[in-house]
Amino acid sequence: VQLQASGGGSVQAGDSLRLSCAASGRTLRSYVMGWFRQAPGKEREAVASISWSGSSTYYTDSVKGRFTISRDNAKNTVSLQMYSLKPEDTAVYYCAARLEGLREFNYWGQGTLVTVSS
Repeated sequence: VQLQASGGGSVQAGDSLRLSCAASGRTLRSYVMGWFRQAPGKEREAVASISWSGSSTYYTDSVKGRFTISRDNAKNTVSLQMYSLKPEDTAVYYCAARLEGLREFNYWGQGTLVTVSS
């Protein structure tokens, strides 16, 4: 699976941004999709994930109520809609995939930078 993330940019606090991740190489059937981020000097953290069916989602506490993860299996894409962005959301965002039932994400995109200024 090859993953290509896009949509990053520089915004002001309170703005919105939508990240997209396009998958190629194989269908995303049975894959959990996730978004991770890594801020300068910090460890990578899981931001959100979504099951193959879309019926199950996960959000880290700091983004609950502000970010929404979604997927379009017909188009092999996953998105992260981000609202009310804060400076602490500044990071490189990565999309990732893992087969349902596995614990580790083993397919990663190249990352897209989100910068939020106050």
